[in-house]
Amino acid sequence: MTDPAPTPGLTVGDVERLFVQLERPLFNVMYRWLWDRDESAELVQETFTRLWQARARVRPDTAGAFVYRIAVNLAASRRRWRALRRFVAFDDDSPATSEAQPDLAVLGAERAAAVRAAVDALPEKLRRVLVLCELSELPYADIAAALGIPVGTVGSRRHAAAERVRRHLQAQEPRSEAAVRR
Repeated sequence: MTDPAPTPGLTVGDVERLFVQLERPLFNVMYRWLWDRDESAELVQETFTRLWQARARVRPDTAGAFVYRIAVNLAASRRRWRALRRFVAFDDDSPATSEAQPDLAVLGAERAAAVRAAVDALPEKLRRVLVLCELSELPYADIAAALGIPVGTVGSRRHAAAERVRRHLQAQEPRSEAAVRR
């Protein structure tokens, strides 16, 4: 009698190793997507909860990409939900500002806000690739698997996204310099 083939699922140890390995990079991706620490932490937990629920169906060799796919989909859904909520006017997400910041801190905050706005302005498919390439530490092949696109498309979308961000920031430069001269 032959031994049955092993089931293609994750063990408890596999899930624990993935959590230890991916929690921090996944949080970084979520934070750059949502710009909110609490929501990012919540979605990281939700991602691993969904991985746990699907562990019997997930192959160990594709588990990392599966985790990122879950996370990116959750973040995209959360962003759509936020936009809808703002549209219906249930929420005021206007950030509080401090008037007593030093000039350098203000300029740094303005630059960070400009980068954030540039990334937020990207189409969803470009934003997904850019955020994963820059923050997940995954190779292109894993990002391609996570997003369900060819590897070459990861590179071309990353380039297109970076170019759009660069153009957006260059367009903001004259406004920033004029404000500093005043």
